[in-house]
Amino acid sequence: MGAAKILVIGGTGFMGKFVVEASVKAGHPTFVLVRDSTLSNPQKSTIIHHFKTLGVNILLGDIHDHQSLVKAIKQVGVVISTVNHAQVADQFKIISAIKEAGNVKRFFPSEFGFDVDRKQGPVMAKAIFESKSKIRRAIEAEGIPHTYVVANILARHFLPTQPELRAIAAPLDKVVIFGDGNLKGTFNPEEAIVTFTIRTVDDPRTLNKVLYIRPPANTISYNDLVSLWEKKTGKTLERVYIPEEQVLKLIQESSYPINMALSICHAAYLRQDYINIEIEPSLGYEASDLYAEVKYTTVDGFLEENKARTPFYLNQFVPINN
Repeated sequence: MGAAKILVIGGTGFMGKFVVEASVKAGHPTFVLVRDSTLSNPQKSTIIHHFKTLGVNILLGDIHDHQSLVKAIKQVGVVISTVNHAQVADQFKIISAIKEAGNVKRFFPSEFGFDVDRKQGPVMAKAIFESKSKIRRAIEAEGIPHTYVVANILARHFLPTQPELRAIAAPLDKVVIFGDGNLKGTFNPEEAIVTFTIRTVDDPRTLNKVLYIRPPANTISYNDLVSLWEKKTGKTLERVYIPEEQVLKLIQESSYPINMALSICHAAYLRQDYINIEIEPSLGYEASDLYAEVKYTTVDGFLEENKARTPFYLNQFVPINN
């Protein structure tokens, strides 16, 4: 029957690039929907060129052009959306096109974070989760075969420096820790996330289920994460602990995108109900249990790879009073 043909929507974005490469590596004929404006964008041309060297099929189209979207979807069996948070609502257009095309065997909406059906927390994070949850309900209402990917904390978003989120940067000898730093979370390098995601494409066990990517090797407290980083670099960081009430105050007082980053971090490091979800067999599976044979990128390996890069912050989003 051959490997499933996969269309990635949002393939030139942050998460999309990892998905495209993982799809090609796994032997799937891979297609990427690209707008005309993207082809002429100097910042994207290198990505497009790289895709072409991998043998990726570039399809011209746009989420906002229904016919081009339907035409692209008809060429594949699996659709993976990796659009950013600002385009979450545009996925209703993808759902409509999938419904019209009538050939999609599985749809992965753009989540790759926390379980969005858990909607408590600061306003900014709650709004994002609610919008993604509405996409889930629309998928189910239309009877579209699907898999939801709960990837937890993306390593490159929350561990290395993200300059656009560092309007307030902390000194390199200090690290901010929300709460007491003892609550364990899962820090997944993006390579691990996409490896497990692509593995589910042809697996009937994950059809209409949630894939929770929570491998033991990547589940670690923030205190232990900092200790691991100190061991690798031979440097000792001063730990500055921020209580939850102060985090909530900072969220309220900060502007975008700092307030959004802080809201996500609040869910990541302070909310037990987001971090340590009890996985119900009727809803889904834990990825490393389901695919025990898969070798995935660990947080230890990720830190080892990045230890020589300078600067390298551990999640600094708040000011530190010296």
